[in-house]
Amino acid sequence: MQINWNIIKLVLTLLIAVFLFAFSSNKNTRRVVETINIEFVDNTHPFLTEENVSKLLIQKNGQVTGVPKEILDLNELEIALKKNPIIKNAEVYMSVNGKLTARIEQKTPIARVNTNASFYIDESGSYMPLSSNFSARVPLVTGRIQKDRLENVFEVAKKVYDDAILSKYVTEIHQEDKNTISLTLRQNSFKVYLGEVESLDQKFNNLKAFYQKALKDKTLNTYSKVNLQFGNQVVCTKK
Repeated sequence: MQINWNIIKLVLTLLIAVFLFAFSSNKNTRRVVETINIEFVDNTHPFLTEENVSKLLIQKNGQVTGVPKEILDLNELEIALKKNPIIKNAEVYMSVNGKLTARIEQKTPIARVNTNASFYIDESGSYMPLSSNFSARVPLVTGRIQKDRLENVFEVAKKVYDDAILSKYVTEIHQEDKNTISLTLRQNSFKVYLGEVESLDQKFNNLKAFYQKALKDKTLNTYSKVNLQFGNQVVCTKK
């Protein structure tokens, strides 16, 4: 009987491949977490440190390094990280060499509430706690503020944050009893009254036009009040 060496070679090749795959898979399964690597998407505002994130991972799992990778639930670790009110998004993944990486995206504060309770308002209008690691330079929010009713001050703060001129000059957003808003500008003693939160684009355009003209005329320090509540008008009160 003639032996078909081609078939034998093919079978041997398949057996070797299956053995190597099983060996590699078993070795990979038994691999333990050697190190933890913390990466920040943008760390210009370091509200969290690598140590803070490592502690969050340990609090969830008890221990991370030295743990076999097959018993780690990466999805649960991501969920635990995302529960932190400073974290906007988190990704956790393992490399083949046993390195656990947590990629962190922090929230961006656009204003800081400074009343009986102090906290940030983030770019989505949500609560964000202060950090002992870093303090952001953003406008203060004062007056009648409720933590669960931030819509009005958020709308104003977002317009200020997104505008290169306004973000440079607005230092305080004050909310009165009737949800009317006033502003304080950097290096100027007059108050800017926006009134209710409506037609903000028009009001802010009027404010910028007034400010640029008064700055050019060197008359900024002659006013005590700038009122933008009346349609397309800028009503100024002198000292």
